[in-house]
Amino acid sequence: MGGGGVNRKISAASARAQTRKAKQNTPFNLPSGLFTKVLLVLSVGALAWAFQAIQPPPPKICGSPDGPPVTVSRIKLRDGRHLAYRERGVPRDAAKYKIVEVHGFDSCRLDTINLSPELAERLGIYIVSFDRPGYGESDPNPKKTVKSMALDIEELADQLRLGSKFYVIGFSMGGQVLWSCLKYIPHRLAGATLIAPVINYWWSGLPTNLTNEAYLLQLPQDQWALRVSHYAPWLTYWWNTQKWFPGSSVIANSLENFSSEDIELLMKSPMRNLSHLRQQGEYESLHRDMIIGFGSWEFSPVELDNPFPNNEGPVHLWHGDEDRLVPVTLQRYIVQQLPWIQYHELAGAGHMFPLSDVMSDNIVKALLRTFMDYASRRRGQGGLFEGLYRVIMRRNSVYVTFVIAGAFLGERAVDYGVHRLWEYNNVGKRYEDIPVLGQRQSEE
Repeated sequence: MGGGGVNRKISAASARAQTRKAKQNTPFNLPSGLFTKVLLVLSVGALAWAFQAIQPPPPKICGSPDGPPVTVSRIKLRDGRHLAYRERGVPRDAAKYKIVEVHGFDSCRLDTINLSPELAERLGIYIVSFDRPGYGESDPNPKKTVKSMALDIEELADQLRLGSKFYVIGFSMGGQVLWSCLKYIPHRLAGATLIAPVINYWWSGLPTNLTNEAYLLQLPQDQWALRVSHYAPWLTYWWNTQKWFPGSSVIANSLENFSSEDIELLMKSPMRNLSHLRQQGEYESLHRDMIIGFGSWEFSPVELDNPFPNNEGPVHLWHGDEDRLVPVTLQRYIVQQLPWIQYHELAGAGHMFPLSDVMSDNIVKALLRTFMDYASRRRGQGGLFEGLYRVIMRRNSVYVTFVIAGAFLGERAVDYGVHRLWEYNNVGKRYEDIPVLGQRQSEE
C-alpha cells in the first residue's frame, strides 16, 4: 500500500509539473481572423497618418475671410484668379518701351532690377512687375503648368493695354519662365532678356556628362530636394518641411549658395519681407515652383527655334561665371545650341549681380538697343530728301523764303512755257483770211 501510495503521489506531482510546463509552452492564440484585422487596422492607420503628413495645408488666399488683406492693384484673369502688380517708370500711356518683369524664386513684384529713374525718364521706359501665382498677393494656381505662366503674362499685358508687342525680363526662376514665353507667345514679344535663368537638369538635349557634373556641384541636400521634386512631386511639401533630413537649402536661404560678391550685394540691398512673400502658404509658392521648374517639360529650351527669324526682336542671356545656384557650364552649352541668343558672361559675378545699379541699367539698355538702332537706321534712310523735307516744313523764315522763291520760279516757268508754246504755233504763219475789224468798219 505504501508503494501504491508513493506511486500515486509521484504521479500527482508529475502531473502538476507537466501541467505547468504545458502552460509555459502554450503560445497565446488570438481568436481566428482577429490578428489579420488588427494588422489591417494598423496598416490603414499608418497610411492615413502618412497621407495626412504629406498633404500641404490649404492656402490662405488674399481677400478671403482667413487670408491676408488685399493692399495693391490687381487684375482678374479669365479663370477667376487675381494677379497683383506694380508699375514703375514713365506713365504707361506715354511710354516708348513697355517691359513686363518676372521675379525669381522666393521673391515677389517688389524684388525687381534697380533701373535708374533717370534712364527710365530719358528713354521713356515703363515697367510692370507682378506676383507670380501663390506669391505675395496673387492667387495660387493649383493647375499651374509651364505654359500657363506665359498665358498669364499675355493676359496681364492685354488687360493693362501694353500693345501688340512688349518686352520681357526674367531673373532666376523668372528667367526660366521666359523660355515658355519664347515658346508659346513669341508673336507678342518685342524682345526678351533672361538673367541667370534656372536650368532643369532633366531637359532633353542636355549632355548627360555635363548635367551629372553640374548636378553634383549642388549641396547634397539640394540634390535630394530636386530628385523628390522631379520623381515624387507629391512628396515635395513633406520633404522640405520634415525634421528628419535637411530640405532645400535655397528655401532655408543658406549663404552657402552665394559667392562673396553676392553676399556684398545682399548686404547693401533692403531687407526682404519673407512673411509677405509666403503669406499664402509655402506650398503654392515655393514648392509648386520646384515641382513645375524641375518637373517634366513638354518642350526643351535647348531645342527651341529662333522666335525672331527676321531679326525683329533680340534675345539676351546674362550669367555670372561664379554662380553657385545655376552652373555656368550648362548655360554655356544652351547658348551654343541657340546661336540667336546674345550671350553675356560676367567674370567674377555670382547669382545676384542684377542687384547692382549699374548692371540693371546696362541690361535694359542692351535689350532696347536693337530697337533704337533700327529706328536710327530708318531715320537715316530718308537721306537728302527727308532732310530737305524737314527743313522746308519748319515754320520759320526758311519756310517763307522757300514759299516766295517757289512762287516766283513757278510763275517764270509758266510764263516761259506759254511763250514758247505760242512761238511754236505761230512764228512763220500768215493769217490773211482773218478780217481786221477797224478796216471793215471804214470800208462800210
